[in-house]
Amino acid sequence: MTLLLIFILFILPVVAIAGYQHYKIGTQPAYDANETLLNYEIIGSGENKLVLLHGLTGSINYWKRELESITKTHSLLLIDLLGFGDSPKPNSEYTLSIQLTAIELILKKEGFNDGKTTIAGHSMGAIISLALLEKYSHWFKAGILIGIPVYKDVYEFKKVMSTHSFVDRISTSKFSKYICMIHPIFMSSAFKPNNLTDEVYEDAKKHHWMSYYYSLTEVILKTDLFAIARKIKDKDILFIHGEKDTTAPLENALKLSREFKNVHFITSSEGDHQFFLKEAEFVWKVIQDFTISEIRFQKTLSNEHE
Repeated sequence: MTLLLIFILFILPVVAIAGYQHYKIGTQPAYDANETLLNYEIIGSGENKLVLLHGLTGSINYWKRELESITKTHSLLLIDLLGFGDSPKPNSEYTLSIQLTAIELILKKEGFNDGKTTIAGHSMGAIISLALLEKYSHWFKAGILIGIPVYKDVYEFKKVMSTHSFVDRISTSKFSKYICMIHPIFMSSAFKPNNLTDEVYEDAKKHHWMSYYYSLTEVILKTDLFAIARKIKDKDILFIHGEKDTTAPLENALKLSREFKNVHFITSSEGDHQFFLKEAEFVWKVIQDFTISEIRFQKTLSNEHE
């Protein structure tokens, strides 16, 4: 009787929710490279063009902080990646190639492929930004990589994540596909990480298991960042990284930065993987200096941020 009660009260609802999530994706159309249009927004009136790509489970709202100064000097193109935010969530493998193709439509449509644009991204968005810079180097004058996750292989990734919270461990484990199917259950306020704001956490619920799982395995864990970097080693690249980032180890990002000839590396001394959410003004100032002024960066934190 007790086992039956446990099944009815706990196991059955979980199975039902997972089944429904799986069913919902099965009813979605396949990705169409010519017709699937991402959700995006252009903010600001500055003459400097800047594309911003969010990280895993993020959205365009991630960037909407302390915008007064940056929007005077830059026109920001904020894009919800395929499968996240308010962008379509098709039945797709969510490979790097598919993400690039989806973004390309927006860049062409809005004229952010004129060779005068800077491409920037956070975490997974930084990986995609680097890949776009390599594929269409003539579209962009520079790249900005914020908290880029660099791993030697999947085993190093698992080792890094093994030190994180229980939610982080299970959501990046071999069971992540199944955990993500029931994310409506555990993505409550009780499980919200301290380094995420309420609105960012709410937007993180908009993905589904397929967009999360394949973005993690196909984009973050399978992309050879060093191979990409060697092909565009002459490009101007700015790294912005938190010194206390335990998700994307600082030493790995530093190693990747050495592949570039024209590289600038700025760190936040107290920053973790989501330091932009607390230090947006600092990040925008660093980006403005990099894209507008003649300041040549050193691999140390700027005096203004000490």
